[in-house]
Amino acid sequence: MRRKHKFIREIQPDQKYGSVTVAKFINYVMKKGKKSVAQKVVYRTFDALEQQYKQEPIALFDKVIENVGPTVEVKSRRIGGATYQVPREVRGERKFALACRWLLGATRAKKGKPMHKKLAEEMMLASKNEGTAIKKRMDTHRMAEANKAFAHFSW
Repeated sequence: MRRKHKFIREIQPDQKYGSVTVAKFINYVMKKGKKSVAQKVVYRTFDALEQQYKQEPIALFDKVIENVGPTVEVKSRRIGGATYQVPREVRGERKFALACRWLLGATRAKKGKPMHKKLAEEMMLASKNEGTAIKKRMDTHRMAEANKAFAHFSW
């Protein structure tokens, strides 16, 4: 039996920068439906990147998403009673979703500062290919590399 067709919603660009990717990121930051709080956090983060680090926020954000997003990941595949970790390429939508998830996970794990400052720090680290989110991507790539022998089980 086939799965249902995936319905893709049209996301409106954000108010300040007119970017769809920033609007999606705001939706990832949002908790319990509080979009205005999420917007404040993201816009304050971008202001901090502009003032404190003297960086163009949208260009830096795109670079961070590109750096943090994985190119390969492993998926479990059960074959003949054994479960194999099969390396797979990551599609663009999932790459963005994983990059946002890992970036926010690394940010929320830090303690002692306001969210917008922690997010700005993590973004600066990720733009230099450092930090917890980049470490997560490297671990994913390392696992895919280690299981390259099972690539022929890919479907």
